Amino acid sequence: MDTAPPYRHGSAPRTAVLLLNLGTPAAPTAAALRRYLGEFLSDRRVVELPAALWQPLLRGVILPLRAPKSAAKYASIWRDDGSPLASGTRRLASALEQELARRGHAVLVRDAMRYGAPATADVLDALQREGVTRLLALPLYPQYCAATTASSLDAVMQWFARARRQPELRTLRSWADDAGYIGALAAKVRARWQADGEPEQLLISFHGMPARTLALGDPYYCECQLTARRLAEALELPTDRWRATFQSRFGRQAWLQPYTAPTLQELARGGCRRVDVICPGFAVDCLETLEEIAVEARDLFLAAGGERYRYIECLNDDAAWVPRLADLAERQMMGWPEAAPARDALDASRARALSAGAAD
Repeated sequence: MDTAPPYRHGSAPRTAVLLLNLGTPAAPTAAALRRYLGEFLSDRRVVELPAALWQPLLRGVILPLRAPKSAAKYASIWRDDGSPLASGTRRLASALEQELARRGHAVLVRDAMRYGAPATADVLDALQREGVTRLLALPLYPQYCAATTASSLDAVMQWFARARRQPELRTLRSWADDAGYIGALAAKVRARWQADGEPEQLLISFHGMPARTLALGDPYYCECQLTARRLAEALELPTDRWRATFQSRFGRQAWLQPYTAPTLQELARGGCRRVDVICPGFAVDCLETLEEIAVEARDLFLAAGGERYRYIECLNDDAAWVPRLADLAERQMMGWPEAAPARDALDASRARALSAGAAD
């Protein structure tokens, strides 16, 4: 049901940017993980199986087994301000709003999650109460994937489907080879290398997806390869000093390859002693980067004979990245007026009178 607040005749239009991220459990507990994973793994964009087959397996086997294990992993990265993904996305939204304001844009910037809180519909309800009439929905996934980008936009469209008073909508599909994004990644890597020296190998690890998604037409694999090539070019790395890999496998089916963990073991056993890993598919650090890559992958590499392993953090709200994200937002908002046109007081008064009469 549409729960939009009453329309205020003569009110000035407002513009908002909505940063969309994947989501996070409310707490690092088994109960919270059951709720979160239940929502996440019930998304047909994420698990493309018939519900009649998948839901009994999910509810009866996977959630009871996986929720306690995932809770322990989340507990290992949980911070005083909560989930790193949630707090990091909030900081990025705040930094982007400040950067846009510095450039003279009167734009609200909010963040929302596809699963968990703050829920996309709740944030859109709040933006409508604030009078937003123009919305840029910006999924925080540099490489387009149906399971992430499209799913986040699905949540926006579901809200639009029930909204009586829809704002004007624009979206940002992806920015896999955007020059500003690649430049910010390269600057992050160079800063680490200047401080601590260069590795023998740079591993560019992306979140994995089932291999069948590529055959079905999802461009994610190709956009990941594009990002990796552009980053290697910006760093002037020869082809034998970097690799693009995929992490976070689930289930027995084939996923996009090469896999990150076996590649690290192969490198160490082949004589590579120093490796750096960066995850440019994530805009903000999360469980998959802070625990799976920074901890689990490190242990695998060292156990296989490696000597120095470093994880290079995501761009998060880095000072070098926020202006480039603002560039992306500015391009998508191009043509939207910076201020509301002058309103005739008499017309607004008449509109309010007509509205009152209709209500009677």
